[in-house]
Amino acid sequence: MSHQSHTLHNPSGQMKSAHPQLTELILRLQQTLEDYITHLETRHLQQDLELEKQNHSQATREQEVKLMQLMCQVVSLFQSGATNSLELQLDSRGDVGGGQQAQTSRQPDQLNHQLSDVKASFISNDLSDRGTDTSALYQSRFQDFTTYHGDKYDEDRNPSGFINLAISENKLCIDLITERLSRDDMTSTDEALLQYADWRGHAFLREEVARFLTYYCKAPVPLDPENVVVLNSCVSVFLALTMVLCDPGEAFLTPTPFYAGFTCASRLYSKVELIHVHLDSEVTEANPHPFQLTVRTLEEALLEARTEGKKVKSLVLINPHNPLGDVYSLDSLREYLEFAKRYNLHVIIDEIYMGTVFDESIPFHSVLSMGRLPDTNRTHVIWGTSKGFGISGFRLGALYTRNKEVASAVSAFGFLHGISGIAQHKLCRLLQDREWIDNVYLPTNRFRLQAAHRYITDKLKALKIPFLNRGSGLFVWINLKEYLDPCTFEEELLLYRRFLDNKLLLSPGKSYMCKEPGWFRLTFSDKPLHLKVGEWC
Repeated sequence: MSHQSHTLHNPSGQMKSAHPQLTELILRLQQTLEDYITHLETRHLQQDLELEKQNHSQATREQEVKLMQLMCQVVSLFQSGATNSLELQLDSRGDVGGGQQAQTSRQPDQLNHQLSDVKASFISNDLSDRGTDTSALYQSRFQDFTTYHGDKYDEDRNPSGFINLAISENKLCIDLITERLSRDDMTSTDEALLQYADWRGHAFLREEVARFLTYYCKAPVPLDPENVVVLNSCVSVFLALTMVLCDPGEAFLTPTPFYAGFTCASRLYSKVELIHVHLDSEVTEANPHPFQLTVRTLEEALLEARTEGKKVKSLVLINPHNPLGDVYSLDSLREYLEFAKRYNLHVIIDEIYMGTVFDESIPFHSVLSMGRLPDTNRTHVIWGTSKGFGISGFRLGALYTRNKEVASAVSAFGFLHGISGIAQHKLCRLLQDREWIDNVYLPTNRFRLQAAHRYITDKLKALKIPFLNRGSGLFVWINLKEYLDPCTFEEELLLYRRFLDNKLLLSPGKSYMCKEPGWFRLTFSDKPLHLKVGEWC
């Protein structure tokens, strides 16, 4: 069920800019950049391997340079008057959602720097075409995150810094984790940890991951460590799977909205297309729940893609879901797997959020708990410690697959994406401590997630902001459509920028390929003080 209030409190009036020309200029510039990036990405998806090795024609290169020069001229013109215009805008508007004027200590001071970065990133005589694509992708996806890292909020040292409620990190049990990691058994300088390891990961870690998943995923039989590969994040595992399951130009089927990191991974290395299966928020007889995934919608998307001549190799699922927070039932999981088998598709299922189910009335069913999989050889599970244990800095991502060829091919990526021996030792010790996990960490983490979720959803209800009320994840999927006038992705971007101007980071729905403008992901698994400060941004 979701909170069904459809009347949003709008204390500051309609989301209309005080300077329409400035707003139009910003949006035109943003659209130009996005169209250019899309053109570059699509070009590579359409090229075969032989063509990809060739340089652009001179005519294409001249066209791109001309476009870049035009963008830089627009940026330069904008920079000359941006500061004064933004100050006027900020003086004329109230705070989104809180009814307060924007505080002087949290005014924007980085816009001109960001525009300069964009200008520099698109003009280079040194980058290859591939380098230009990569730089464009980085700037479009991570620029605001980079800005945040240089200006983080700190109660004492930087009270006017950014509050980040966009990144999905679990900061609620840092005290427990740091205490456990500081114990004597975590310290080791064994010679084997200081040398190159098996690219699949040290045997002791793979064995412990297999035991851990056997126990917590309720596998009917012990999982085999030989089917485990560990890399430095779940995204690295996904990236490796795109490389070994697809050739350039082939495709994965992906329900949307979905985790944006998969888009970056598929574009950076493998040039695999992600075919979006768009889910609707509207509740109908056919879709009794918002954003419900059905086999019918999967089949329609697959058949349409095949009609267009696209070669779809795999279905990608996230359970529990990011950003929706849905937890698939056992029956639904089986239906999705049967669908994939019927159409000869691999299934990649990301279960990194399995440790974040805080509603005890909602059962989590891992694919690994199923006695008989419809297609054992084509089912591949991804899991990691970043979300459940709140240690994203350790960078552990694990693959479990019974397909020996896939496991062997993915293992090669350990050469580039392996984990340090010291980190593997610490992770192994952590996963081994079943008594601490069961009696200290899990109950405390569940309690704190419940409290944080209750706090943020009570605030949303008070503001009459609709949201999906789910029992898992580190975030809430909120609906700010009534703050958009008109309800377009351009207005969604403008609203995102207004939050950013006031030093608050949220994740807009477009980054998750949501087909409906106005949705945002709000992370609640942060320190209570940060959530309270975020209210005033």
